[in-house]
Amino acid sequence: PVLRLLEAQLQEQRREHEEEMEALKNQVDLMQEELEKQQQAFLQTLQLSPEVQVELGLQQEITRLTNENLDLKELLEKLEKNEKKLKKQLKIYMKKVQDFEASQTMVPVERRPHERNMQVAVQRKEKDFQGMLEYYKEDEPLLIRNLIT
Repeated sequence: PVLRLLEAQLQEQRREHEEEMEALKNQVDLMQEELEKQQQAFLQTLQLSPEVQVELGLQQEITRLTNENLDLKELLEKLEKNEKKLKKQLKIYMKKVQDFEASQTMVPVERRPHERNMQVAVQRKEKDFQGMLEYYKEDEPLLIRNLIT
């Protein structure tokens, strides 16, 4: 039983090896064909006059630069599209901030002095030491807005 298992594994490896060899042989054949084409093109180019060789070189360079320009144009379009998307998001967030600020002006009068006192306390505490700061959860947006501005 062990011998048959090893024999089966050996045959499987041999089959995989043969498939890999066949694939590599096909790849080598394709590369040889490509090399022959390039050699023929090179020999034809050498037989041409220097002016024609320069012209062919220029045409190849123009083709390369054109392709590079197309790639760059495509990249630019993607970046412009992304910029528009980000500007739209910024407008949405700015509107949300304005709405939030408008809603903060409607906070009950009894909380407003507390917020002012808290801001003053924060300013004084910052001069004395650095560390954790205690605040009310409902004051978080106001604190964030003050930190940003």
